[in-house]
Amino acid sequence: MPKIVHVLAFPNVQVLDVTGPLQVFASANDLARQQGLPSPYAVNVVTSQTEPVITSAGLALLAEPLPAADAACDTLVIAGGWGVYGAAEDSGLVDWVRLKAARSRRTASVCTGAFLLAASGLLDGCRVATHWTRCEELARKYPKLRVEANPIFIRQGKVWTSAGVTAGIDLCLALVEDDLGRAAALDVARQLVVFLKRPGGQAQFSVTLSLQNGGSRFTELHAWIAENLSLDLSVPTLAAQSDMSERSFVRHYRAETGQTPARAVELIRVETARRQLADSGVAIKRIAQQCGFGCEETMRRSFLRALSVTPQVYRERFSSPA
Repeated sequence: MPKIVHVLAFPNVQVLDVTGPLQVFASANDLARQQGLPSPYAVNVVTSQTEPVITSAGLALLAEPLPAADAACDTLVIAGGWGVYGAAEDSGLVDWVRLKAARSRRTASVCTGAFLLAASGLLDGCRVATHWTRCEELARKYPKLRVEANPIFIRQGKVWTSAGVTAGIDLCLALVEDDLGRAAALDVARQLVVFLKRPGGQAQFSVTLSLQNGGSRFTELHAWIAENLSLDLSVPTLAAQSDMSERSFVRHYRAETGQTPARAVELIRVETARRQLADSGVAIKRIAQQCGFGCEETMRRSFLRALSVTPQVYRERFSSPA
């Protein structure tokens, strides 16, 4: 029998928080049928209202009425969006979430959907992820939660929470992997043309994206750095690549990115190494060389500075068996 998945929507919901997870499970069904296998999921969007759900993007969604709270359910996914604050104040809906989660094998929230899940009490004492701009607010409103700003998604037993918007796709890919295996999840990721299947401990946004926070002056330089990590990326090299004097380069770079050039290079190297550790079986020593650390010990010290874990521990925590 297919696993029953309910995606909960409400007025002013974030459209991608609904359609992203929906498409992950639908693509898993498509790929199964292409292989002559039965569909692994029966997915529907549910709501507490009788009229179509109008999303924050203005798109109307035709959703089914809430199923009985005591009816069997495999996975309950709670979307987020600006309307979640009103949803979290709807005592009837909060009660339904609490009861439905109790009858479900697992429950997940996408983005600010964590506010509705928190209102039900199901996140008390748990590590929780949500959109990085809402972490402080969630922690302040629900002090029993252990809100973490960095992870893309967090699993705490049968409860999963994810960061903002597209992170809901990462979370649902992890749910598919949990059900059908890594190969099936990678097939879905390729079907969706997802650039990288990210483990939950990845940062909500990349180092290079963070470095562009102040502007785009050094965007091309960051791309060049990422493609040439094995080179000597000292200030003279970077200044020459930017066609600037060393003194001017250091001053402008730090003013725009908030980082020294050396620290930025280290963070980009760590991010690239993280991906290789999670997604390949390449020896750590080899990864250290490819990413420009020179030796394994240098990479180890950089990981401890940036992530407070060693490369070996990171691989054990976030890599999946082939």
